[in-house]
Amino acid sequence: MSGPLTADTQAILLLTAPLITDADRPRPKLLTLGDYKRLARRLRELGRTPADLVAVSADSLIAECESVVPGARLRELLCRGFQLAQATERWRARAIWVISRADDAYPRRLKIRLRENCPPILYGCGEVSLLASGGLAIVGSRNAPDDVLDWTRDVGRLAARAGVTIVSGGARGVDEAAVGAAVDAGGRGCVMLADSLEKQSISRAHRQALIDRRLVLASPYDPAAPFHVGHAIGRNTLIYALAEGGLVVMSALGSGGTWAGASEQLQRYRWGPLWVRQSDDPAPGNVELLRTGGIAWPDPESEVELRSLLAAGTGKPPIGSV
Repeated sequence: MSGPLTADTQAILLLTAPLITDADRPRPKLLTLGDYKRLARRLRELGRTPADLVAVSADSLIAECESVVPGARLRELLCRGFQLAQATERWRARAIWVISRADDAYPRRLKIRLRENCPPILYGCGEVSLLASGGLAIVGSRNAPDDVLDWTRDVGRLAARAGVTIVSGGARGVDEAAVGAAVDAGGRGCVMLADSLEKQSISRAHRQALIDRRLVLASPYDPAAPFHVGHAIGRNTLIYALAEGGLVVMSALGSGGTWAGASEQLQRYRWGPLWVRQSDDPAPGNVELLRTGGIAWPDPESEVELRSLLAAGTGKPPIGSV
């Protein structure tokens, strides 16, 4: 994906994005998701869009939004045009695209499932349409043993043959094994990152799949952002929201990102089936997830079985059916 940023996306970046280009430069207080939600509601009430905030005649509109965000704060953020130009140039040099909730390319599934809580901005590299392809979310421990990783790779390869996109988080261990096996087998991967999109976008491991348009790397966080626990937890919600169903391969009990994300799905969202791997020696978290509403993974053996499994969870015809 290439091309200039839309006016709405430029405005949303100015309001919410750190535009990390100079670590020593003081930054204004960005709008939080809550702040932006209130501002977006106000703009809708007025029949306006974020782009109107950067128009020549924006002063009156900023004044009309004073009740939700102080005008001085909005002006300080909107005056970061030079920093935005610097950041945009840096992203383009790394083939990183940016879309906002106002853009047609923004995945509709996120808007429907998360509504106002979907990220205002998504950064990415690779085939943006894969964000809307659904598929199977696979998550699990960073420290899974070899036999569990081999099992995960088998599922990834089956998904590739079935034409099912693997959605995951790009972390070491289960996430990496699932997407890597699917892509190596000629399938598709959608990786939602919590950090370091810039580094991942130039990784040799991803290069061919990105060129072949079989992989997308995306993140709601600045491409140069370092790892942060809160970001990882927020990213987990997006993984499930982009998929038609989720598979927990291996989870600790009561702690860790895999446990937090899966528990959130069972207790709050339930967007689709949450399958859990069974084994002779199951992880403690897997046992508890099965006890509290998770579904035992039925180990489909064929492409048709996998497609039918996902279709049964969504109520839609299987992928590739007439």
